[in-house]
Amino acid sequence: MYLAVTDHDRVAAGLGVVFLVFTAIRVWVVLRALRLRRNPGPAAPVEEAAVEGSAQAQGGAGPRPGPDVPQKGPNEWGQAIAAVAVIGALAAALWVGPRVLPSDGGTQSQAASCPDGEHKELPTAYQATPRPMTGDELCKALNRPDLAQLLGTPGEIVTTASGSNNISPNKKVAQPEAEVRFGTYTVNVSAAYNELSTAQYVKLMQFGDEQDIKTLTVLGRPAVLYSDHTMQLEISLGGGRSSGPVTQGPPSRNLAVALDRTDRGGYCEVTVWSKSGALPDDRALLGIAEKVLPTIPGWTVQ
Repeated sequence: MYLAVTDHDRVAAGLGVVFLVFTAIRVWVVLRALRLRRNPGPAAPVEEAAVEGSAQAQGGAGPRPGPDVPQKGPNEWGQAIAAVAVIGALAAALWVGPRVLPSDGGTQSQAASCPDGEHKELPTAYQATPRPMTGDELCKALNRPDLAQLLGTPGEIVTTASGSNNISPNKKVAQPEAEVRFGTYTVNVSAAYNELSTAQYVKLMQFGDEQDIKTLTVLGRPAVLYSDHTMQLEISLGGGRSSGPVTQGPPSRNLAVALDRTDRGGYCEVTVWSKSGALPDDRALLGIAEKVLPTIPGWTVQ
């Protein structure tokens, strides 16, 4: 009944009503049995008792009163059958419930939702045609019910979900991003609308600190897998401590996918990391990209 009230679930309401009615019937039966046990049947009429007494006084050998007839109590067999029925009903509910009630199967992880950014004014860099993806669109695409399962941690709950409409330092290139955080992993999806092709991106990685570089094709577009490190910034909230410099954070695994099949420039990037430094298998990043990217508005026209 709680599910029926909070989630407006008709199936739960039906099951709740059935059990309430059954319980009400059982309570009525038990109360009736208790009343019968406490209140025996009416005694014989006074006139009949007087006639019997007179007959015994005159004849001296009247019929002797027989033993009291026991009052009819509750039927033991009926109670036993009712108890078995209750146990059977509970067992049936436990067996049928998961099959008829909506269940997430350990994949629903929508504890935190993306903020509503419909009324936010987009920067000038987002006025291009076709319009770039926005942080809100990336967040809604990334914050999907099966994201925890794609990461290999089914059952985890989303703690935070956010999106932002970032731009390049020269304020001419849209760089939206979204982030969804679990207790174990944090997933970030970003897009860069620059003129850098995937091949050029790989060359830049080879000159940098990126490791485990692997080129491949994802969703029919050039892509590259590589390892990197996140940035960590300590911000003081008072107490006499000063904020620390930007330092190297935990390692991350990244998958950059070209925005279009001809690789004319720009890419979408999926990044996963954890505070412990543990990283999921590369198949997790591929699964996230294949599930999330096609659901982003405008992705199929790129």
